[in-house]
Amino acid sequence: MNGLLCLIILLLISNNVNAQKLTKRKVAKVFAASEILQNHYTGFSLYDLKTMKPVFELDANKPAIPASNTKLFSLYTALNMLGDSIPGLRYVSKGDSLIFWGTGDPSFLHPDLKSTRVYDFLKNSGKKLFYSHSNAGTEFNGSSIYQIAMVSLPVGENRAVAYANKYGNLEIKPAFLNQNLKQDTSYHPRTFSVQRDDKTNMFIYPKMTMPSNYRQTLYLVPGAELTASTLSDTLKLPVTIIRMNLPQNAKTIYSIPSDSLYRRMMLPSDNYLAEQILYLCSSLLPGKLSVDSAISYSSKNFLNDLPDKFQWRDGSGLSRNNLFSPRSIIKILTKLKDKLGTEERLLNLLPAGGVSGTLRNAYQTDNGQPFVWAKTGTLQNVHLQGGFFVTRKGKKYMYSFMNNNFLIPMADIRNEMGRIITHFHDNY
Repeated sequence: MNGLLCLIILLLISNNVNAQKLTKRKVAKVFAASEILQNHYTGFSLYDLKTMKPVFELDANKPAIPASNTKLFSLYTALNMLGDSIPGLRYVSKGDSLIFWGTGDPSFLHPDLKSTRVYDFLKNSGKKLFYSHSNAGTEFNGSSIYQIAMVSLPVGENRAVAYANKYGNLEIKPAFLNQNLKQDTSYHPRTFSVQRDDKTNMFIYPKMTMPSNYRQTLYLVPGAELTASTLSDTLKLPVTIIRMNLPQNAKTIYSIPSDSLYRRMMLPSDNYLAEQILYLCSSLLPGKLSVDSAISYSSKNFLNDLPDKFQWRDGSGLSRNNLFSPRSIIKILTKLKDKLGTEERLLNLLPAGGVSGTLRNAYQTDNGQPFVWAKTGTLQNVHLQGGFFVTRKGKKYMYSFMNNNFLIPMADIRNEMGRIITHFHDNY
């Protein structure tokens, strides 16, 4: 009798444990019941972080457009190549002259990164300043689909701002660009706006009333001339362009802690920073700066263990020619977890549901606490998440949730992903 009682108790305990466990059958049932996910490609992979084994997979080996999940691969490349601090400038001193080369570091005078080390170094050198552009690729090297081209020494994101000043007059900042601003009576936009020439930093504006609160961001054509002029305007010191190859004995000055740059890329999903970070990575490789060379090097040396064949074309994920499978997204998340070392550092670099970045409005918190941390990705007919979540019972999971080629509103896809991940959190 005692033996039978023990068996009954064991069965009850076992049934209770299984009821609380997120299993393959339970996940499959949730996906099968979703009407939203039935009429397009949905790839899904769910891993238990304790066992590091898959719980459930749906077309997880099939490549799909990853959109901004591509930034996970850019992040992993940078973590392997750049170290704890970002190389901001290469330089040599010769007599009363300081000759310097950019590395591709996008943090210099970036409005959100507050990096001053390179600025202070140049401002206080006490030497004549000479800038060489010789290590840069072509003027428009990098992602041709992105409107800000890659440049070896970006200053303030290579952007200008046109605005109405307090006297109601039109101005551009940096101020030296005002000489390139001309009124054009043949230019007739619907509302007042400044237009940049396709190939130069020349600007036109219409003969019409300018709103008192007018403010417009202008993306600039990069190059040695723009960099030297912007530096001169910012430093209030003459900067001369010089043609000189980067010597092997050039010294390096570092700008900011690497994680601060990566976090600024990951949380708001900054496409410009993602492209420029790969350009920066290429500064450690032979030859000229190039996004393509960084991708090629990373693919060969850091991503040669991905489970499925992939195609990688840019740093940001704006290219629809990027192709990664959910299993490959899981693999890069695993590699990031191992590389970063601590859970706190890992989650700090990802948007938190209901709290930060691109997941701020995609989830609710649980009594003020986030339970999902993931990188999102969005293009036309593409929406996905890849990251981590924890359940109310403390179980931790890693997931890739990819949606391609849907013809319904993107909000429906976002809400369904949120509903499913929240269901797993609430019930297991």
